[in-house]
Amino acid sequence: MSQELLNVHNLCVRIEEKEILKGLDLSIGEGETHVIMGPNGAGKSTLGNTLMGKEEYEVTSGEVTFEGENLLDMATDERAKKGLFMTFQNPIEVPGVRLSEFTRSACEAVGNRMSLWNFKKAAQEQMKVLNMDPSYLDRELNLGFSGGEKKKAEIFQLLMLKPKLAILDETDSGLDVDAVRIVSEGVRAYQEQVGGSLLIITHSTKILESLKVDKVHVIVDGKVVAEGDEKLVGEINDNGFEKYMKA
Repeated sequence: MSQELLNVHNLCVRIEEKEILKGLDLSIGEGETHVIMGPNGAGKSTLGNTLMGKEEYEVTSGEVTFEGENLLDMATDERAKKGLFMTFQNPIEVPGVRLSEFTRSACEAVGNRMSLWNFKKAAQEQMKVLNMDPSYLDRELNLGFSGGEKKKAEIFQLLMLKPKLAILDETDSGLDVDAVRIVSEGVRAYQEQVGGSLLIITHSTKILESLKVDKVHVIVDGKVVAEGDEKLVGEINDNGFEKYMKA
């Protein structure tokens, strides 16, 4: 059994006056891959954003520890330095900042300092995994990128930063079959190269097909209402969330 990395206990979170998470429990071990599924509005993305410390998500009660430390007391940049990373449904464009500059600065911020030569060598190796042309390093971050290119750029950063826990918030959203396959290969490369933990928030199962999944959690109305292995994904594919919503 792997050592516990993240523990979420009785977490309650609201945005403005609306309570989204209502006593959520979750535990992730080192090197484990967990999947969060649930209907729209269940609180899946709220969980990810809360773990990363986004200010608009107010924790009203509960505890979250990361490697035994109180995560809720840490600022967002501290959480990143501790080894948390998150991709977003809609990655933002950053005019004037090249992908290489952004990624190298992020690597240095988490203590992974490299010479420019070593950085470019490592970057080009990871870009091969994602079928990305090295010229993307000189492009402004996400500016003019297609949806698939933005998601590839995020997985590229994941492979370069090598976090202990990566939270993927619907990374496969809006992608065609080929783009999902390539992104999935990048996530699998993270599993193999880094051996880090994954929390994958998704509506689709395509991204999961080539990944080893340890546990699946179903969230409804701000709580985990069911847990299981990969078989649970197949059941949801066949029957949806109706029985969990009724319960």
